[in-house]
Amino acid sequence: MRDRIARALTWALSVLAPRRPGRHSAAFLADHAEPTPTSVSPWARPWTGPTKEEAAAFFRQQSESTMELALIRERRRAAVLATMGVDYPYSYPGAPFGPSAFAAVGVSA
Repeated sequence: MRDRIARALTWALSVLAPRRPGRHSAAFLADHAEPTPTSVSPWARPWTGPTKEEAAAFFRQQSESTMELALIRERRRAAVLATMGVDYPYSYPGAPFGPSAFAAVGVSA
């Protein structure tokens, strides 16, 4: 029953719907003609990747940002441990005291 309804609906739509030129008609092919190939094959020219200097600059930049992130991570770790009451040997360049000042000397729990 569904098949008959679908066929009847398809027939009715094909009769009532306005005709458009199909994809294989001359009008459609004239409007949508293929462009002439003007692009060159990518295999015709050598590799155009980054130069050695560009790659070195990129990795140098990445290492600098990685170092900054490591410092931020260490500061956050020190702050979290400080809230728990644990001394963390956090030091920075130019600090008035080094990590050895944090060593627990003779502390018993």
